[in-house]
Amino acid sequence: MTAAPELSRRETLRWAWRQLTSMRTALFLLLLLAIAAVPGSLVPQRGVDARAVEGFTLDHPELSPWLERLGAFSVYTSPWFSAVYVLLMVSLIGCIVPRTIVYTKALRARPPRAPRNFERMPASATFETTASVDEVLAAGRRTLGRARIDVVDHELRAEKGYLRETGNLIFHISVVLVLVGVAGGALFGYRGSAIVTEGHGFSNVLTQYDDFASGALFDPDDLPPFSMQIAEVDAKFRLSGPQRGSPRLFAARGDVAARPGAEDEPFDIRVNHPLKVDGTSVFLVGQGYAPVFRIADANGDVAFHDAVPFLPSDNTYTSTGVVKVPDARPEGLGFQGFFLPTAVSTGKEEAPVSVFPAAANPLVGLFVFSGDLGVDDGTPQSVYVLDKDKLTQEKNPDGTPFRVSLSPGQVADLPGGGTIELTGVRQFARLQISSSPLVGLPLVAIVVGVLGLVLSLSIKPRRTWIRARRRATAEGRSRTVVEVAVLDRVPRGDLPADLDDFLQRLRSQLPNEETA
Repeated sequence: MTAAPELSRRETLRWAWRQLTSMRTALFLLLLLAIAAVPGSLVPQRGVDARAVEGFTLDHPELSPWLERLGAFSVYTSPWFSAVYVLLMVSLIGCIVPRTIVYTKALRARPPRAPRNFERMPASATFETTASVDEVLAAGRRTLGRARIDVVDHELRAEKGYLRETGNLIFHISVVLVLVGVAGGALFGYRGSAIVTEGHGFSNVLTQYDDFASGALFDPDDLPPFSMQIAEVDAKFRLSGPQRGSPRLFAARGDVAARPGAEDEPFDIRVNHPLKVDGTSVFLVGQGYAPVFRIADANGDVAFHDAVPFLPSDNTYTSTGVVKVPDARPEGLGFQGFFLPTAVSTGKEEAPVSVFPAAANPLVGLFVFSGDLGVDDGTPQSVYVLDKDKLTQEKNPDGTPFRVSLSPGQVADLPGGGTIELTGVRQFARLQISSSPLVGLPLVAIVVGVLGLVLSLSIKPRRTWIRARRRATAEGRSRTVVEVAVLDRVPRGDLPADLDDFLQRLRSQLPNEETA
């Protein structure tokens, strides 16, 4: 047996291109993309919530390094996800372009000629009438209505259902537009988050973000120059029932200026009702508490007086945080501890806990450290982490760690001199600031794609042929033999019934003469 010749490089590339641009490959890649997106829903994503990724890493120290290697914390920007995404887009475009060319030619083409033997067709029928050939063909035109019709040599050729392929093309083009819209947002958009306390402001510059991620083609110099001031953060929780303690209202109110020198305008951000400024959306995604501390050093000078956000760690808003006072003298001070919105003590030997997320009985507990905080050596630090490498923890005379517990208005003396006072409690808003160009394109494309799919599924592409010829009977009379055949381009089970209905309507259009 002779072996098949090897394909040349050009033939191999042509074969690979045909495989890639086949509809089967496109469907496979679409399924693969859906499966590839699953880890992004199960594992926290760094571009969405960097703190959740840090928490997951701490909770799963053995699993996290493997997930990091696989890009599971950044699924939608990972090389393997991008590869599937690009291949799917190329495959769809490679399917659409040839089909569009073929469809365009089909729109200009005449209906195909009738087969020689109608009996081989899925549905056919023959009857005789005294109407003339021209009358039969005219009746056929009226019966077929808006179908494309061509009459050649006593033969009527008709075809309808061209819009089915239009619906198919619209659907596939819509899928490409969805991919383009999502890719455009990922490449040219940005997303970041910031915590802003009541009475403080936010300016849309990189240094104001707690975390920031942008597309590969986004230039940070293009950030819209808006600024906002938060006057009030409003949080209300359910007081009773099975959902006691769950939030029922989150809102942030204040003023925003679209650009320097512009007039301030009031805003009221609520969950799922973002503030929109110059193509950027500002979402309220969280809330918490920021205790206000007044700290005096050993010299009696006020070294710190401001609100410090403490990050919630559970549903009762038990929060953790740090306070850094590098300007204290003779050496810097650091505090690390917790905040309880509604503190309740179960016993003298038991640590207090929070039983409700609202600030009904706030309490702060802090451990005290002194020394070099490391904020002046030029190394970036998180405001939520206390670097203890050069710090000494203050202790009681019995050697146990020194801790202060403060309610609003209370003052505590520090071991090395100075005081710390909890002057009040403010709330903070956790904001997500994002811009996604072409964000409306996927939504419009999905709606149009569904309409195209409905159009494709509801239209029957069908070809109909009517052939008429005269014949002489034994009685010397002349009659017309009418042959009708119908072919569905998409197989359906209702073709014989549709043919019977068509024949009935066709005969009703003939002159009132005898038919058989």
